[in-house]
Amino acid sequence: MAKTLILLCSIFLVAKSEELLFQGFQSAATNITTNGVASIQQNGILRLTNSNNQLGHAFYSTPLKFKNSSDGAVFSFSTAFAFAITNRDPKHGGHGFAFTLSPSKDLPGAYSGQYLGLFKPHDVGNSSNHLFAVEFDTVLDYEIYDINNNHVGVNVNTIISNKSVPATDASSKQSLSLKSGKVIQAWLDYNSSEKQFHVRLSLTSSKPTSPILSCHLDLSPILHDNMYVGFSASTGLLASSHYILGWSFKMNHGEAKSLRLEELPSLPSYDNHKKATVLGVIVSSATLVMIVLTGLMVYVVRKMRNGDVIEPWELEVGPHRFSYEELKQATKGFREKQLIGFGGFGRVYKGVLQESNTEVAVKRITQDSKEGWRQFMSEIATIGRLRHRNIVQLRGWCRKRCDLFLVYDLMPNGSLDKYLFEQPRKILSWEERFKIIKGVAWGLVYLHQEWEQAVIHRDIKAGNVLLDSEMNGRLGDFGLAKMYGHGENPNTTRVVGTLGYLAPELTRTGKPTASSDVFAFGALLLEVACGRRPFEPKALPEELILVDWVRERWRVGRAWEVVDGNLGGVFDVGQALLVLRLGLLCSKDGPEERPSMRQVVMCLEGEMRFPDESCTTTFYDRVSTWSCSPEDVDASSLSLSGD
Repeated sequence: MAKTLILLCSIFLVAKSEELLFQGFQSAATNITTNGVASIQQNGILRLTNSNNQLGHAFYSTPLKFKNSSDGAVFSFSTAFAFAITNRDPKHGGHGFAFTLSPSKDLPGAYSGQYLGLFKPHDVGNSSNHLFAVEFDTVLDYEIYDINNNHVGVNVNTIISNKSVPATDASSKQSLSLKSGKVIQAWLDYNSSEKQFHVRLSLTSSKPTSPILSCHLDLSPILHDNMYVGFSASTGLLASSHYILGWSFKMNHGEAKSLRLEELPSLPSYDNHKKATVLGVIVSSATLVMIVLTGLMVYVVRKMRNGDVIEPWELEVGPHRFSYEELKQATKGFREKQLIGFGGFGRVYKGVLQESNTEVAVKRITQDSKEGWRQFMSEIATIGRLRHRNIVQLRGWCRKRCDLFLVYDLMPNGSLDKYLFEQPRKILSWEERFKIIKGVAWGLVYLHQEWEQAVIHRDIKAGNVLLDSEMNGRLGDFGLAKMYGHGENPNTTRVVGTLGYLAPELTRTGKPTASSDVFAFGALLLEVACGRRPFEPKALPEELILVDWVRERWRVGRAWEVVDGNLGGVFDVGQALLVLRLGLLCSKDGPEERPSMRQVVMCLEGEMRFPDESCTTTFYDRVSTWSCSPEDVDASSLSLSGD
């Protein structure tokens, strides 16, 4: 009986320190607060998520005291917990979970996906977050500088890790797959006097002697006197189930108690259970006829799998439909040597179509939702009809089992971000940058106003601007795009996009508009001119957020300081100032204060004179009127004296 009670839930509160012990959560409902999709299962396991595009939180219901009242020093603390992550697709996770110290147990407005249910895009890096987390991440996201798709990271006020390491079993020194479905125990220890934080992982019940991650960390400015302690998890396009099987936490005195994994509730294995049940029925009722029929069925299924899957609805979808064998031959069997990049949702291979000897880029996407495929194919059928010199042309597609292949014109010079942020084979001159900016702007005018429907791209960034053989900028990757009739409102409320490019109103309405694309284009303008991403975690505090840094330098009359140093001072000053000021205008918080892409193009082409103080009382307050007369000063003579 005593063992059973311990198995269900044990909680100890000590006078000068606090100690929590949950060996299962079946009787912990009054002590654990859950929200989102998190819940305590009947078998006593705490499940944080179980499907795609979800988030879940679970915190100890009462905040714990983390600071000494007399001197404000943070107490040492230690925790151990057992977790497991299972996926429908064993190769892909989505996205991960985090042990969290938070001033709130609700985290209102936090996003799923890469934000792990912890942050809003515009609050990332904000010192007022007062949030500390240790992430267990199973998705590689280049935008937030992930090291791989299987790592542990320490995060302070931001989703970008201060330090991260590949997940490793500290006992065996072997690589450890976080999404393997195996029960893993983690130990996190913070020594306040030495300001050292350590992370250990193991598949056993014994705490390893050596950590896999150690870092110097002063939590005194991060933590409030009282903080909530618990877990947060989220998923994106792919589904994962994140489970916590047991949890031990101790404050201020000694180490948290290690969990005996064999005494924890058993992890649910519904898929294996179903397979075993089906197998038992087949075996118990098998006859010679059934064996023959089964063998015949297996043969037919294999033949079907080796061929392209074509359903009636697909015959009406354009553009050109390639056969799988055509694309396999074009990419030499999808060899690693043909791999040229990672696009949204998949890998991109270089190929040559044999019949026409045409070079193409083939994106291979894997998805496990049939309904999701149909919706995506419907979008592709429309986007495939887009024709513009500054938009990457979709040549065709192919579907085989759970894989979708999209075939594009090959852009031999790759993506713009490689020239701006990596170690490029060449530095883009200012003339090339300005031509690329204008090209993308014209492409957006076509999408927003000139095509038969309004198309909102929703993921404008340097990584999605591709360069053709003549270094013209072409907007690509329409995997997140939405379209609707001119004058209509989009019916989606799901926020998607990339950190640093999301317009503020999206966090309130979730509805993409042409103006939210303009906001993202403003970020692109600034990063092309400055050679920096919108959010740079390794920069000085005043340079952390690019738009704030540019605005401040402009305010004090030193805007030239933000122009990319790789240009060596060789650039057209008038054009550079125009790009910077347009970038600031497009980045305005209010959508009504931003110009349309048509107005942006007119400025870039010199057809509209840029408004300044001579035609508006206050530039940032009233520039949206665009009421300049022909005699007003043009962009090439802009003053740097202020706004």
